[in-house]
Amino acid sequence: MTTINDIAKMANVSRTTVSRVLNNSGYASDEVRKRIMQIVEETGYIPSLSAKSLRTKKSGVIGVILPKISTETASRVVGGINEIVAKENFQILLTDTELDKEKEIEYIRLLQSRHVDGIILLATNINDQLISTIQDADLPFISLGQDLPGVTSIVYDDYHAAVDMTNMLMSKGHKKIGFIGVGEEDPSVGILRKNGYLDTMKKNNLLVNDLWIQRGDFSIDSGYECMKRIVRGGEGELPTAVFVVTDRMAIGAMEYLHEQGYQIPQDIAVAGIGASTMSRYVTPALTTIDYFNKEAGQKAAKLLLERLKQSKEKEKFIQTYRLIKRDSV
Repeated sequence: MTTINDIAKMANVSRTTVSRVLNNSGYASDEVRKRIMQIVEETGYIPSLSAKSLRTKKSGVIGVILPKISTETASRVVGGINEIVAKENFQILLTDTELDKEKEIEYIRLLQSRHVDGIILLATNINDQLISTIQDADLPFISLGQDLPGVTSIVYDDYHAAVDMTNMLMSKGHKKIGFIGVGEEDPSVGILRKNGYLDTMKKNNLLVNDLWIQRGDFSIDSGYECMKRIVRGGEGELPTAVFVVTDRMAIGAMEYLHEQGYQIPQDIAVAGIGASTMSRYVTPALTTIDYFNKEAGQKAAKLLLERLKQSKEKEKFIQTYRLIKRDSV
């Protein structure tokens, strides 16, 4: 196995010079830098991260905790994070909680034991144990998607996005608007989006039928089942539009309506949130809201890198969005 000493001998330079080039720290002439990097490439030399960590007290690794790694949102966010940290020679270590709040706690401790330099957390829950674990970890943290106490957070403007979507449905003549949401243990999606819908309905003096409000679990199947309950439990009266808090659930709702012979949007309009790729290709194309997830990931990475260099007080950033009108409304 090639060592840093071998590289130094082949390049006819000191071990310190090789280290400066590999870590991009300190001076080395362009000629020397080019010679060392050519040898590194030819030999396939891989610097020891553990050795680097012992010397610099830094691992060069950023931990990322995802709620569900298979989702398109997670993929976009990770792409944005990696694009930024890779330029600074950091790697990312991904963990997947599968929407299990206990795993959020477990993975924070795991990443801490792996000596990551900082953590970007896409939290789905806010509870005392999570906050306590973050404080005990004593690492730079960025929260993406939830406003966590004591942690610099990037949040989506869920409340106003829901207000805008509900108003848009009303502008199309809809007064009977149903709602498919998720549990309130997720404050952003489960509470803020629902409150935006309810407040807008109330402000416009529109009746909210409790039979037209259902709760799922983020999955396509749960959107299907929620729509079934709305149709079967409506006592003969159906909403003319349904606002669904995620695209995946909205697509499930649309599938049930198709199976039952309803025309979208002629019989019932459907709208979601997420701007997923699927939302463009379902029939009819789904009206949705784009939260610019990749840009949010980039922002989270930049903020974390800043905090690795200098400690800062908690800040809160609100991510912009755009409403995309398509044929489902």
